[in-house]
Amino acid sequence: MTAINWHERAAALAADGRAFIDGWRVDARSGQRFDSTSPVDGRKLAEVARCDAQDVDLAVAAARRAFEDRRWAGKAPAERKRVLIRFAELMLAHREELALLETLDMGKPIRYSLSVDVQLAQNCIRWYGEATDKIYDQVAPSPEDSLALITREPVGVVAAIIPWNYPMLMAAWKIGPALAAGNSLVLKPSEKAPLSSLRLAELALEAGVPPGVFNVLPGYGDEAGKALALHMDVDCIAFTGSTRVGKQILQMAGQSNLKRAWTELGGKSANIVCADCPDLDAAVASAVGSIYFNQGESCNAPSRLFVEESIREAFLEKALRLVPRHAPGDPLDEQTVMGAIVDQIQMKTVLGYIEDGKAAGARLLAGGGAARQDSGGLYIEPTLFDGVDASMRIAREEIFGPVLSVLSFTDLDEAVRQANSTPYGLAAAVWTRDMSKAIRTARALRAGTVHVNQYDNDDITVPFGGYKQSGNGRDKSLHAFDKYTELKTTWIQV
Repeated sequence: MTAINWHERAAALAADGRAFIDGWRVDARSGQRFDSTSPVDGRKLAEVARCDAQDVDLAVAAARRAFEDRRWAGKAPAERKRVLIRFAELMLAHREELALLETLDMGKPIRYSLSVDVQLAQNCIRWYGEATDKIYDQVAPSPEDSLALITREPVGVVAAIIPWNYPMLMAAWKIGPALAAGNSLVLKPSEKAPLSSLRLAELALEAGVPPGVFNVLPGYGDEAGKALALHMDVDCIAFTGSTRVGKQILQMAGQSNLKRAWTELGGKSANIVCADCPDLDAAVASAVGSIYFNQGESCNAPSRLFVEESIREAFLEKALRLVPRHAPGDPLDEQTVMGAIVDQIQMKTVLGYIEDGKAAGARLLAGGGAARQDSGGLYIEPTLFDGVDASMRIAREEIFGPVLSVLSFTDLDEAVRQANSTPYGLAAAVWTRDMSKAIRTARALRAGTVHVNQYDNDDITVPFGGYKQSGNGRDKSLHAFDKYTELKTTWIQV
């Protein structure tokens, strides 16, 4: 098999940054655009439509017409299933193009854009397509002279606002259940990485999703995103992003029409390694690989590592041998495992946290600076701090970069207390060969997902979401249908 020359592919790429409304590629009504610039090497990728409230009105109106005339909601579940599976097949057929857009737009290594992002995104669409004709309604246990039906109906027009760290996958987590349930959708990708979402809309149309059912509006959050959250004809808004913006989304939903509002927000996940860990090498590899994967730009990244004091030195010795393997490289090289930071703003934020950690007295054991500065791109060395105190900012606030903070403990209950002592509750992990201890600890950790003797293993069949200020509602699994459907009771007198 001939290796792909990704640099040649990138040079030949002609990305379309126009919006997608009612089945057509269109410019913003204002005519305004912004440049999409690659963090890989600083190249200009496309001029992107800067959509605002005018465009939101058009897209929502198109989605409303499509919903009311039932061109999609009125299709038999088996037909929606066929179309969504065809959509997933087209994503696979165009996987190299989609992967290249993802890598160039937000900086992740091409090997993971192909094997993780495209693969999981198409699987998500396929899985919800398969589920479409397998969701049953219910008959309630009513008196003999009555028949009570409990049915699910699509909520209507869904607005989805997604982040830049996994643009295609986060889009699929919203698109799959929302369309499977029969809704119409307006998707607002992050202005930092909008290109794959725009291409997905074209593939959905080709697969048979009717015009107006799936619309994509690139633009800034305080313009297009705010207009969607405040729109009086949007029935539901699903947001993935920062806790700060999530709070604003909830407020705007209440200020407008009390639309349903679902949020998957930030995290500061704790990874607890006990002295009786069954495989220390596996725990080290997981801790290092999980924090540096996707350049640390993951909401569930295990950025707080609690290691029992008796094994801390051995753990750090092994970890420091692995850290260099995650040095950032050319994202278009299939051997690269860590790529570029999404933009200058995020680069400055991450480097600022590193300086703050050093100033607070944490011991910098690896990394700590910019890398590949002659590339024209944005890269940060994989960074590891030891001697971190729970009161330090690097241990309390979400960094969203390749920075690992190591804290030691002698009492597991105290480690759990510190793990729970943040506003977040997205994910956590515990490593121990004692299953009773593992179960007690998992129950005590206030997080939406708790991993035992691994980190980040899951699939589409299980829900994803957080406790506390990590959000509400769940993506993935059949539970996601709860976000995009209404329950109706029909009571019939016999």
